[in-house]
Amino acid sequence: MQQDVYTLDKARVRASFERAACGYDAAAVLQKEVRARMLARLDYVKLAPHHILDVGSGTGHAARTLAARYTGSHVVALDIALGMLRLAAAGQPWWRRFTQQRQSELCADMENLPLAAASMDLVWSNLAIQWSNDLDRTFAEMARVLRPDGLLTFSTFGPDTLKELREAALADPQYVHVSRFIDMHDIGDALVRAGFAAPVLDVERFVLTYDDVLGVMRDLKAIGANNAAQGRRRGLEGKGFLQNLAQRYEPFRDNGKLPATFEVVYGHAWKADAPAAKLPDGGSVIKLYPRK
Repeated sequence: MQQDVYTLDKARVRASFERAACGYDAAAVLQKEVRARMLARLDYVKLAPHHILDVGSGTGHAARTLAARYTGSHVVALDIALGMLRLAAAGQPWWRRFTQQRQSELCADMENLPLAAASMDLVWSNLAIQWSNDLDRTFAEMARVLRPDGLLTFSTFGPDTLKELREAALADPQYVHVSRFIDMHDIGDALVRAGFAAPVLDVERFVLTYDDVLGVMRDLKAIGANNAAQGRRRGLEGKGFLQNLAQRYEPFRDNGKLPATFEVVYGHAWKADAPAAKLPDGGSVIKLYPRK
């Protein structure tokens, strides 16, 4: 059976984030903004979690904020890259060493969580699950480690992400240059299959601007978002490809800047005690809210 060209090479994903760890915070502008919006959404949720899992924790900003927000909770910061977790551990306040431990670090893949079933009250994940090869398995693992009535809250990228770069990269159609991102409706279906009750999803679009296409690519590299698809070109891109890419990106220029669109899908869902109710035709109820 031939492998999907969009399947991610997890070793490359890990290595990319390892290399990016030290400079990640300075470049992760969008990740910081989405994290703030996710935290604001928790203001409307009645929750007092004792055990929290941050999936794809990066350098640990969300983990530290969640630990401070939910007094007495224990946060597990999980990431595939050990370098990110070392920074997460180093970033904890010095005085925490004299108190009961409230954060620990765990290096693992989100598709195989090395945690006990029903051990978490809240699973949080900011712009990470797009690095999963099997969304069903990832959501099933998150559901497994959540206690009944536990909450999953996450953000991820939708299919319009980097649409300009994707179109410009058709200059070299033989290879995959931009990852494939999953539609909001398919994400909702996967949540229901995993045993989450009536998930709520909505979407926002952010546009970052650059002077040239190399700026787009430098920013992606700085946050570790290198092309890890199995169908990628192996080795360095040729000068001809970069010239063609820049030329094909130019029609998107607006007011002197090149745009890079990011479609962000937000979701939250509660771990159900029983399977989700089905509609007469066998479908499930999923609430979707597009944002303006």
